[in-house]
Amino acid sequence: MTAPRRMGTENSKTRQVLLDVTERLMLREGYAAVGIRRVAREAEVAPALVLYYFRTLDDLFLAVLRRRGDEELERVTRQLDGPQPLRALWRLTSHPGNALTTEFTALANHRKAIRAELADRAVRYREAQLEALTRRLAETGTSLPPEATPAVLLMLTNALGRILMMENTMGMTAHHDEARAFVESFLERYEGAAED
Repeated sequence: MTAPRRMGTENSKTRQVLLDVTERLMLREGYAAVGIRRVAREAEVAPALVLYYFRTLDDLFLAVLRRRGDEELERVTRQLDGPQPLRALWRLTSHPGNALTTEFTALANHRKAIRAELADRAVRYREAQLEALTRRLAETGTSLPPEATPAVLLMLTNALGRILMMENTMGMTAHHDEARAFVESFLERYEGAAED
């Protein structure tokens, strides 16, 4: 009987460097640039050491996704706890900074493990957003039209924010100012001027 394969510890400095290198490559060159040998070369370690910490390339991608996903969920929950939850939601969904998410979304088209993890995290992320938004709207006494439930606001805000970011990335900005002005008018009507 063979002994179970040894794995590097989750909190080692080397593991963190490998995750950092992988994330940097994804952001700079896209997920296709990431490979065991490339990560090893960039981290100045042997490829065998990458495999000591991550059995497969999917395991490496999943570790990056989980690390950033956990941090992002905490950040979102904190921001939605402020005095203007609708504005916080709009800022979270409409401003650039989701390049890594875009890379993982593209990668999910080709790798089942990434797709499953991304879908699971997206559901948890949306439910956490919805819970925080619903709670804060009730606490702040924000009165909205009955058809504008927190779930509807969440879906519309996420959809419009993603479209604006995607199009902006491609250099398309036609009618963006008009859409942003509409959102600003809506936010001002229901939450007042921005408290930034």
